[in-house]
Amino acid sequence: MFNQNKKNGESSRNSDSPATSINLISSGTVIDGEVKSAGDIRIDGIVTGSVNSKAKIVIGSTGKIEGDIQCQNADISGTLNGKVQVTEMLHLKSTAMVNGDIHTGKLVVEVGAAFTGNCNMGPLVKDIKNADKQPATTLKEKSA
Repeated sequence: MFNQNKKNGESSRNSDSPATSINLISSGTVIDGEVKSAGDIRIDGIVTGSVNSKAKIVIGSTGKIEGDIQCQNADISGTLNGKVQVTEMLHLKSTAMVNGDIHTGKLVVEVGAAFTGNCNMGPLVKDIKNADKQPATTLKEKSA
């Protein structure tokens, strides 16, 4: 769609590059289902389901998510009801309302932000579901 023919001396623009990919779910838009992206996502509408990005998720002041989010960085100004997993930095703006557990590398909370749930800071465990299924190691096994 955005690729142009280089034979005619015109420049080429690649719309598939994840580094430049910005996705917008505008106000008035309602999505029911899972959202996945390699690039940034800005949500000003409503998403019922999980949102997963390898980059940044921004929830605008009119944005609302009813589900879990997982990303590298996040700025939240709107409402989120679900688990939050952010590998680097989570920024809760003054208008943010979060109801759910948070696991993040770093956390910034502005005055006025509301948060209900547990918060853990530090590296994420990749496979939390299977962590409790690992066999227990006894002191005898470790020293052998």
